[in-house]
Amino acid sequence: MENDELDPSFILEFPKPRRGICLVTEDLPLQLLYSGYMQGVFPWFSEDDGEPVVWHSPEPRFCIQMKDLHIGKSMEKFLKHTPYSYTMDKDFSGVIDGCRRMSRKGQDGTWIGQKIVDAYSAFHRKGFAHSFEVWDREKLCGGFYGVLIGSVFFGESMFTLSPDSSKSAFVIFAKAFAASGGKMIDCQVYTDNMARYGAKNISRDAFLRLESEWLGRSLDRNLEECFLSEVQSVGGKRKDPEDG
Repeated sequence: MENDELDPSFILEFPKPRRGICLVTEDLPLQLLYSGYMQGVFPWFSEDDGEPVVWHSPEPRFCIQMKDLHIGKSMEKFLKHTPYSYTMDKDFSGVIDGCRRMSRKGQDGTWIGQKIVDAYSAFHRKGFAHSFEVWDREKLCGGFYGVLIGSVFFGESMFTLSPDSSKSAFVIFAKAFAASGGKMIDCQVYTDNMARYGAKNISRDAFLRLESEWLGRSLDRNLEECFLSEVQSVGGKRKDPEDG
């Protein structure tokens, strides 16, 4: 099977994790990437440092169950008068490139290399990876991307060039995801940023039980329609950047 081929009915089984790592490979084929998400496994490695592809299944697992979603008053206030426009799946390449270039505290570079870009871009073309963009007029000023399978969204990376851009996009997405019937957002490992929205550590076994229950359950409503509806309700703009 070629690296960019994908058969959703075929799952490659991962070994049980040791110290959170299941497997190390040289390549990042699409079938293995899909199989990983179906088993709570994701790639995380530094290609710029010459590392191979390392497949992780952390213990514990950090996630937001939608019943625990919390939106602070300051963000609710910001969204009522947000200066930004928001879109979904309008510029996946721009978002993943923004995440790749984003400088992060305590890091000299980025973990997103060409293998990640190629694999997730192919995943996007297959309909599994999605991007959420924030625009300041014609400028892409923030956003994030992740993977949607069934009723579970796996967050991958975000970038911010303007104040509260990616944060506000995430809140709009989270509300839309809940409204569409989404059950859980996987945040992988602890961050203060996701903790403020209700993310909690749970055991790997608990995460896998929830995942197995919800991966095969489709959303009740179209996510993009819910997202655009939420944009309008919070005061943002439904805007296609090509409209000028």
